[in-house]
Amino acid sequence: MNQQKMGEFLKHLRKDKGLTQEQLAEHFYVSSRTVSRWETGSNMPDVEMLIELADFYDVDICEIIDGERKSENMDNETKDTLKKVAEYATEESNKRKERLRTMLAGSTCLMLISYLLFGSEHKGRLNGIIPEAICGDIMTFVIGLSVASLALYALHCLGAFDKIGQWKKARRENKR
Repeated sequence: MNQQKMGEFLKHLRKDKGLTQEQLAEHFYVSSRTVSRWETGSNMPDVEMLIELADFYDVDICEIIDGERKSENMDNETKDTLKKVAEYATEESNKRKERLRTMLAGSTCLMLISYLLFGSEHKGRLNGIIPEAICGDIMTFVIGLSVASLALYALHCLGAFDKIGQWKKARRENKR
């Protein structure tokens, strides 16, 4: 799957409808920055949003994923479309998980390094150079960051982000 090609196709579809990124963002209750990221290929819409975009633009999901219009003979490609949608969903989920894992690992490493540099009076290597109050503030910030990362990871594991997505979808449908 070529994300940039997909993004260019989304941009083409939007311009064909005569919409700005802001107008499209308002219609789908997302930020214009999100639309921009879709169109540059740096980020992809989730599966539910893909379905809504396909309906909105009156194209097949396979066309969006491939980044080009297909011939009228789409019946032969139905199985491929379903496979691609499943791959797409898996890829998006894996990207989200990897970002969360990276964030969790980074904050854990940051917490460990901060403890070694600013931690206890006897172990902190920078104690004495940096005032104790500042070391305490740095440690408090890093611990807060680590707890927030852990909380986000836990919410992801519990499926909270999927539930939020479903809530947003229901809200969009009710606004129509």
